[in-house]
This record gives sequence, C-alpha cells and structure tokens, in this order.
Amino acid sequence: MGCVHRAVSASRRVRREVVTDAATPCRSLVVSTTLSRPQWRREVREVSRLGDLYREERQSPWIDDLRRSYVRAGGLEELVENGIRGVTSNPTIMTRAIEAGSDYDEQFGELVGANVPVEDAYWELVLADVVGALDILRPLYESSNGGDGFVSLEVAPDLAHDTAGTIAAAKSLWDRIERPNVLVKIPATPEGLPAIEEAIAAGQKINVTLIFSLERYEAVIEAYLDGLERLAAAGGSPAKVASVASFFVSRVDTEVDRRLESIAAAEPGSARAGRALGLRGQAALAQARLAYEIFCERFAAPRFTTLAAAGARPQRPLWASTSTKSPAYPDLLYVDGLIGPDTVNTMPPETAEAFNDHGTVARTVDAGVGAANEVLAGLAEVGIELDDVTEQLEAEGVAAFAKSFDDLQARLTEKAAAIRSAR
Repeated sequence: MGCVHRAVSASRRVRREVVTDAATPCRSLVVSTTLSRPQWRREVREVSRLGDLYREERQSPWIDDLRRSYVRAGGLEELVENGIRGVTSNPTIMTRAIEAGSDYDEQFGELVGANVPVEDAYWELVLADVVGALDILRPLYESSNGGDGFVSLEVAPDLAHDTAGTIAAAKSLWDRIERPNVLVKIPATPEGLPAIEEAIAAGQKINVTLIFSLERYEAVIEAYLDGLERLAAAGGSPAKVASVASFFVSRVDTEVDRRLESIAAAEPGSARAGRALGLRGQAALAQARLAYEIFCERFAAPRFTTLAAAGARPQRPLWASTSTKSPAYPDLLYVDGLIGPDTVNTMPPETAEAFNDHGTVARTVDAGVGAANEVLAGLAEVGIELDDVTEQLEAEGVAAFAKSFDDLQARLTEKAAAIRSAR
C-alpha cells in the first residue's frame, strides 16, 4: 500500500481517505470514515481548498514564485499551512524578485565588496533564497516520504541548446546545494533531452521544463526511463530519484487562439471561420488531458513497473503556466480543468489565492479524452499546425528566460559599478 491522504467534509462530518499504491499511478480508492465531533472540529479548521487538492484528489499544489520575503518573513510557512506543497522558480521570477525593493541590497553590497563577479553574485543571491526555501520545506519532504516539499531551480538559460554545458551546470547546482529536496530544472529542448537522461542516470532530481507538445513529452518520459535504467544497471537506487515533467498550458491557448482569430478574420462569415472561432480556448486543456493519458499508460506499462519494484517513482506531470491570460476565460480554467492524482499544478500567487477562494475540488484531468482528440482534429481541419505552434512557444520560452537573465546581469553590473564608485 502506498500513502493515505485525508480530507473532511464540514457538512457531512466524514473523513475521505484516498488510498493509493505508489507503483500504480492515476488510480485511487476513496474510503469514508465518520468523525467524532472533536475530530471533526479539529480537522475542519485545517481544511483549505489548496489542501483539499492533495487530501481529496492527490494533486500537489505548488507555488510558482520565490522571493526573499517568503524565506525571511514567514511567507512560505504560511503558504505551506494553506496547502502549498512545493516551489518553482525561473529566471524571470528571480529577476522580478531581485529588482523589487531592497531585500537583496545588503547581500549584494557585501558580494561586490568582496570582489565577487556579477554573475557569481547573482547565483549567490538566488541560492540564498533557494536554500532557505528548501530548509522550510524539508519537514514536508520528510513527512511525504520524498513525494513533495521540493524547490526548483533552473540552470542558466543560455545553456538551453548546450547538452554538455547543461549536464555540467546541473551537477554543479546539485552538488553545491546539497539538499535532497532540490529539483534542478532542465529545459526539454532537443539538446536538453540527453542532459535529462544523464542527470537521472547520475541520481539527480530533475524538473523538466518548457514542454509544449505531446511528442516532446513522450521523449521526456523516454529520457527519464532510460536514465533510471542506467542508474539501476550501475548499481544505483532508483528510489532516490524524483522528477516532474512541466507541461506548459495557457501559452498554448494564447498562440492557438491568435491563429484561429486570424483564420476567421481572413474569411469572415465562412463556415471555416465559424469552426475556427468555436475552437478558441480548447487546445491547451485538450493537449494536457492527452498528456495525462500518456502518463497513465507509460507508467503502468511493464517497463516502468519493473523499475517501480526497485523503488522508482513515476515522473509526475506538472501543469505550468496555469494563470489565465485571456479575460474572456474563467480565472481558474487551467486549474479546475486539470485536477487528478499523481499530478502537480504550480500556480502564481494570485491564481493560488483565487483557487483557495472559489476553486472547485473535483477530478477533471481525464474527463473527455475523446473530446480532447476531437479538438486536436478540429484544429488540424481549420489549418492549425500544432507542431509549428509548439516549436514557436519553445523558442519564445527559451528566449524570454534568457532575456530576463541577461537584463538582470546588466542591471546588476550597473548597480555594482555604482556601489564601487560610492566607496
């Protein structure tokens, strides 16, 4: 037997226990137990919608944000108390955090005074936050038997197309941080795939990021399984490895909708225009639900069950980019629509707050798989080439992270010069 997850219904005073087998993802058995009045009162106080995602549906809500105030002022502890079970970050998030206010000024001034190069100083700033967050989440990591309590940190974005450089950077971060609950982020570019396999084979814990297509997702699973098999063949323990596959969601709708509207504008009033407009807002959830179907199939297959017998964990899908970009869509479209066991949803703070306020806790991730296939077929019929969409999104994602990183380096260089001239 795997683990038991609890939730409580305030109206029925019943505890729902979701009993799962760690070797068989996507399945669960719900057991209900009537609570005594003292138990009911105590457990109701602990309930939040974010907490219910895990207790009732076995989905782990993570926060897609990291800043010094989370670590120093109790913000992260409060998030964990509200049900958050992990943290993701990226170069854009870290740039925003460092540029906002003066939280990093003292440490940066000390680093400049010690003649630390600007890029090295950047990593010192970032690692201070990451290590602080890792230590806060360590008890959750331990109590979940290594299932949650992770903090993700990305390799430098200029390595996205450099296999050897990514392998070296991932190892350097892993060795330097020395915490069991760190996930090093590696982008799922063609050059990143061999680095993912190599890192898993070395026993590292990896968050594979910037996945936009089903084809690339299958390649990521293959790299994970290849790495686990190499690790086991070398006498290592697959049980020590953890990984998530970050499948980006809302950006797909943003680009697909733009193209659908262009098709409709070119043929106003036509049947094709009507079909195109009718497909808006559907591509992202359709792709993600089909990705979940792939996950369930691949990690229930004999190849993985053999590894699971040696302690290997499934590589959970992590739904990323889940804030709604279009005001025409519900604010929780990409959260409420992708709830299910053995998944992670990493949310920006405003989305997490919205879910705690009015989210719906119910399994939806495998609803309408047939309809999802119909959506993709419909997109192809009106002329949307998803391969082209996802290639563009990958290139844009890599470029956006690299720009954030480079822009911050330039601003830190200016700041360092100002600090030196004032001395």
